[in-house]
Parts: sequence; C-alpha cells; structure tokens
Amino acid sequence: MTTHTLPTPEYSRNMRLIGHSDQGGKPDGVQVMVHRGYAYIGHMVSQGFSIVDVRDPKNPRAAGFISAPPGTWNVHLQAHDDLLLVINARDLFADVRFADEKVYYTRSVSDTVQGTQQRGWSAGVRIFDISVPDQPKEIGFLGLEGIGVHRIWYVGGRWAYVSALIDGYSDYIFLTIDLADPRNPQVAGRWWLPGMHTAGGETPDWPQGKRYALHHAIISGDTAYASWRDGGLTLLDIKDRSAPQLISHRNWSPPFGGGTHTALPLPDRDLLVVLDEAVLDNQEDGEKLIWLFDVREPSNPVSISTFPQPDERDYVSKGAHFGPHNLHENRPGSFVSSTLIFATYQNAGVRAYDISNPYQPKETGALVPAAPATMMDKRPGRPQVIQSCDVFVDAQGIIYSTDYNGGLSIIEYLG
Repeated sequence: MTTHTLPTPEYSRNMRLIGHSDQGGKPDGVQVMVHRGYAYIGHMVSQGFSIVDVRDPKNPRAAGFISAPPGTWNVHLQAHDDLLLVINARDLFADVRFADEKVYYTRSVSDTVQGTQQRGWSAGVRIFDISVPDQPKEIGFLGLEGIGVHRIWYVGGRWAYVSALIDGYSDYIFLTIDLADPRNPQVAGRWWLPGMHTAGGETPDWPQGKRYALHHAIISGDTAYASWRDGGLTLLDIKDRSAPQLISHRNWSPPFGGGTHTALPLPDRDLLVVLDEAVLDNQEDGEKLIWLFDVREPSNPVSISTFPQPDERDYVSKGAHFGPHNLHENRPGSFVSSTLIFATYQNAGVRAYDISNPYQPKETGALVPAAPATMMDKRPGRPQVIQSCDVFVDAQGIIYSTDYNGGLSIIEYLG
C-alpha cells in the first residue's frame, strides 16, 4: 500500500485534512457530487468530468475521466439513484474574450459572444446511467440552441431544473426539464427576469456593469429558490412545472456587490441561506456576504443576519478571490442539517457555521488548503492561490472540496 503525503493546510480549526486527490492529473475541479462511494467532479479547464473512488476517503483513487465534446465544458453535474446529469456548455474560459474575468462577470454573456459564426460546442444536458458507478453510460441528451446549461438541480423523480443560456435571451434563465423518460428529456417551462428576453423585444433596465443571469435554483416542494447573480433572489411557484410564477423578488445590489449564487432553503425552520459569490480579485467587486433570510412569509423574505467573515488573517490582500463561493446543499442522501452550514470561501478555504441562533451565526470550523502545486487555469495573470470552489458533505459528515487548480481536499469536521 502506498502512503501519500498530504499537502499541509495553510490554516485549520476544528477540521483536519484526511485525504487529497489530483483527480488523475486533472486537479481543476468545480462541482463535486459524492454518490455510492464515488466522487463525480466537473472540470473548469480539462474538458470533461472525472470519477474518483472515495470509498476509503483517506486513500482516494482516480477511477475514470469522461471527455466533453470539443469546445465544451462540464463544470457542473448532479447524481441521484442511477442517473448522472452533466451540463454541456460552450467553454467560455477557453475564449480569449473572457481572459479578463471582469468580462464574464460584469456584462451579459450574449453581448460578448454575439456574432460567433461557427458553433463549435455542444449545448444541453447529457444523461448517464451510473448503475455501475465508475462506468457511466450515456443514455440521453437534451440539446439546446445557444451557449448551453450552467447548472442543474436534480434530486430524483420526474423533474430537473437548469439554468440555460438559449438563443433569444441575454443570459442564463430558469428551465424546468421533464425526465419522465430520461432517454428523451424535454423542456417543460421557463422563467426569466423581465428585460432578459431580447428576442421578445425586452430591453435590460439594470445598470451598466451588472450581470443579470440565473446561477441556479434549489427546489423545495413547489418552490424554486433562484439566485440571479446581480439580479438578486427570486422565489418561484412551480406547482405547474410548465408555467413558473413569481412569488417574490429581492435585490440588494446596489448597495451590495451582487453575485447572488446559491439560495439554500431550510424548510423545517422557514429559513433561507443566501450566498453572494465573490467574483473579482482582492474584493474589487465589494464585500460579499452569506445572508440568512426569514421566509415564513414567502411573499416577503426578510434578511435577519449575516454569517461572520474569516478574519484570522488579511484575506483581501492574499490574492485571487476572497469571499463566499458555494454551500453544501443538503441533498437527499448527503449530510442534511438546518443548523450546521458548510460553505467555501475561495482563498479562505472551507468554513462551517452553527446557525442554531439564526440572529447570530457562528463559525465553528475552518480549513484553508495549501496553495495549488500547479496552475491549470491558463488565463493570464491568475495568482497561484487556493480558490476553494465547491463543497459536498456526505452522510458520514466527511467534507469534499474542489479547487480550480488544487485538486480534491477530503476533510474531517471535528466541531
């Protein structure tokens, strides 16, 4: 048996690193799903997704890589039961026009890419049978016209929910997908913020330099909690999956910096954790926060507190992004809690919070992984700094976190 020396974390409190994987030499990771002892990891640079055997979390083993079609990235994916859903979208970071990330985060994507003649990518959702976990078999494909899909929410059953940039819209909008036959998925309904349907004659009424685009929605019951980057938060009534209806819309940008990324409902407490993603280096896009909303009255969500920010060192000047990126999303079959919340904080690593008192969230653990050994991100001038990206906590409480360059960190929570 080979023993691997683990990279030494830069900082840890109530957490310890127990395993690490370079994902078979492709250490760039975005979304991670751990399912039946295997981690499925979408990549930012390596076009495709990886499979890592984590049945022994202290000794993860690369177990496969599935390529994306040419010109396509697979940044996000979802696993449930025997199905794995993987996004196909144009690899935007391979496009020289997005070399400066400000271009991606401060204007509608369709404004930047319009006029592209050749369609050298695949747009839609690939559906795999993962009844043999390390041998995904593609069984279905939802093809779309446009840039493609950014992110999916799928936790079994008939319906999936995606953010998609389809022709005729300024940026990513909300689609409901009917998977009654996973071999033949169909778009059932759609919803967008007014001003996004350019082909319908709508014009944006939001400020220059703001990007209104659905990152993704998390669904609880018949409500979709949707995050629209600089467009804020919407609660949508999706009882009729073919005709989503607006319940409420809140936006705190300006004065805050926008970037709303994830809205995680805690239905047993009528609370909603809402995370704004830091998207520019050295906090150039302003301070980004994790908010707690009271949603007892869905037509009037009220922010009641913010989570404390990492302060054991000066992270703003450390380089790259400082601020929240993503939350562990309480998926069925994973670790589910309405009082213990896990988040990634990019150059400040992975954080755990106790929100038993919703008016006073407390940080209860942290781990900042070592700087990446190599840079996979080929955009010019990116600093060699950890950017903890996604976090998934399995039913045993083991934490899995990805980084754009630094591989998969497997962490034990000791709080």
